[in-house]
Amino acid sequence: MKTNAFEVASRYVYPAIRRRLVEHLREKGLKQTEIAELLHITQSAVSRYLREERGKLIDVSSFPDIDGKIAELADEIIKEKPGEYEIHTELVKLSLEFLGKGYGCSFHAEIDPEIDPKECRVCIELFGESQSKRRS
Repeated sequence: MKTNAFEVASRYVYPAIRRRLVEHLREKGLKQTEIAELLHITQSAVSRYLREERGKLIDVSSFPDIDGKIAELADEIIKEKPGEYEIHTELVKLSLEFLGKGYGCSFHAEIDPEIDPKECRVCIELFGESQSKRRS
């Protein structure tokens, strides 16, 4: 295993979820500068997400449960205007949920041919629902 679960989360899943959040905010009619201010990132970063120069390798919109939660987060951000750390916390939670449901397995196998998704259950065991309940 050359690429571990944490690398997949930080380099691919988190940026893909953040890109989708930017897209949801844009769909609500917000300008790039408004999105940047709400998310505490630069306007340049927003532009790169929208041009799919960042976070494009995973299409989060094809996972309706996660995409729905991202849409809810977009609404909450518009309404509540949370701080940078609160937004980061929610993005990390969504990233871990994505991995815990096994959604990243086939992508992980694409970028690391040593991964056998039929045998590897690392993310599901670490971040899946049964683990979440044990940690509570």
